[in-house]
Amino acid sequence: MAESQTYDFVIVGAGSAGSVLANRLSASGDYSVLLLEAGRPSHPWSRVPVGFAKLIDNPKANWLYESEPEEATGGRPIPVPRGKLLGGSSSINGMVFVRGQAQDFDTWAQLGNKGWGYRDVLPHFRAMEKYDGGDDEFRGRDGPLRVTDLKERGPIYDALIAAAGDAGIEESVDYNGPTQDGIGMTQVTINKGRRMSTAYCYLDPARSRSNLRIETGALTERLLFDGTRCTGVRYTIGGMAREAKAGREVIVSAGAINSPQLLELSGIGQPDLLAKNGIEVVQALPGVGENLRDHYAPRMKWDVKTAGLTYNDKAKGLGLVWQALKYATTGTGLLGLPASPIRAYVRSRDGLSSPDIGISWIPFLVAEGFKLDKQSGMTVITHPLRSESTGSIHIGSGQATSAPIIRFNFLSAEYDRELTLAAMRIVREVMASPAMAALNATEMAPGLDMQDEKALLDWVKATAETAYHPIGTCKMGADPQAVVDDQLRVHGIQGLRVADASIMPTLTSGNTNAPSIMIGEKAAAMVLESAT
Repeated sequence: MAESQTYDFVIVGAGSAGSVLANRLSASGDYSVLLLEAGRPSHPWSRVPVGFAKLIDNPKANWLYESEPEEATGGRPIPVPRGKLLGGSSSINGMVFVRGQAQDFDTWAQLGNKGWGYRDVLPHFRAMEKYDGGDDEFRGRDGPLRVTDLKERGPIYDALIAAAGDAGIEESVDYNGPTQDGIGMTQVTINKGRRMSTAYCYLDPARSRSNLRIETGALTERLLFDGTRCTGVRYTIGGMAREAKAGREVIVSAGAINSPQLLELSGIGQPDLLAKNGIEVVQALPGVGENLRDHYAPRMKWDVKTAGLTYNDKAKGLGLVWQALKYATTGTGLLGLPASPIRAYVRSRDGLSSPDIGISWIPFLVAEGFKLDKQSGMTVITHPLRSESTGSIHIGSGQATSAPIIRFNFLSAEYDRELTLAAMRIVREVMASPAMAALNATEMAPGLDMQDEKALLDWVKATAETAYHPIGTCKMGADPQAVVDDQLRVHGIQGLRVADASIMPTLTSGNTNAPSIMIGEKAAAMVLESAT
């Protein structure tokens, strides 16, 4: 017989949204909260910004999922890293802070999700952040999450801003403010050289609360039901089975990969698929695991012949020692960098109301194993902001320990193919500007000899990776493919919500960590309102 305890709320997953929920639901002291995390409490590299390169393929902090080989990936499996520790992917990500555009959230509302328009979610964005810049109307000053402007400066960034200006891309004042347009240094979840994960910003201040219990190494195997009411969860720690009952609600915040997996393991999903895996149907919901979206992003590369500008040069030999000393004393330099220090949001053509392309520059080349390349250069990552291609995530067995089957179906939408090519053309225009002359940069990949659109798309298929922004697999809405309603309640089930990136109906325009945290904030407000 499994050990069992009862709480008001049971939260599955201590990631970007789940950690927020644990903090907010336990804050009053009125409710008991259990937070379950399958991974470990922390990892030494999770507080050092450049540690993301050490954790991107580390099984001690990462689920290390892979997609199925597909035509659009050149027959390659694509790595799908997901955080496996407190803070979830906020503890291993590139620390880039991007809310997205007003249009993104207004689209969600227009799809029938009342209360999810930009003006509805803006208070939650403001409540979650502590940021010193921008306009008070748009930016938060007193939230738990410390957001800063990257202090990195130098000839590469100056040249890129000037070159973008030559291409008609103005310098951005605040891409998380009224408009996203333009080029600017990245806003980051880094403060004084340390990563600001949700584990640090939301869980650490709440750990001492007597009404909050945090269990790590706790793999949730399935949800428990009384008819169509979710009553708790079954999980294991060290191979020992346990149960936790929820007097009020279970909230699944396991992320875009694991949330649909858990629903299917628990009997919520496509009946044929469930039957195939020996799982009794609790609620037929054909949309579970569908609507998977991500940013499919080619990595273009430039050789930089002017010495001493890139981190390939700066961190060579004794230079690496200097970078370590610089970080230890100032929190800056290579070890204090996010995944991409400078970015631009641009429009592919005239007449658009908002940017539809994102571009990120990295001031070095990366070799296999996420190590600094011996060659000096720059990497440029670009992609459509609101990709339309959809794939799926489904269980391949009835075991929680088995990785789900991930099919992205990248580039299946004509829109994505056209915009990917447009994005690469814009990057080339910027990099060819006379303002870049001082860098003495030459395109390495795909290479200027490759101009044919089919050849370029073939190169993308053979080399591109995701931007690690999976969403949509338990999407919010009222249509036949929707999994949760606009209160994040699972259709047809009582006492169960999903709150994480899986509920997004469409992609936001940029990195998805900030919107995921916002979802945690808004979900907590909804849960507390319904509990009173």
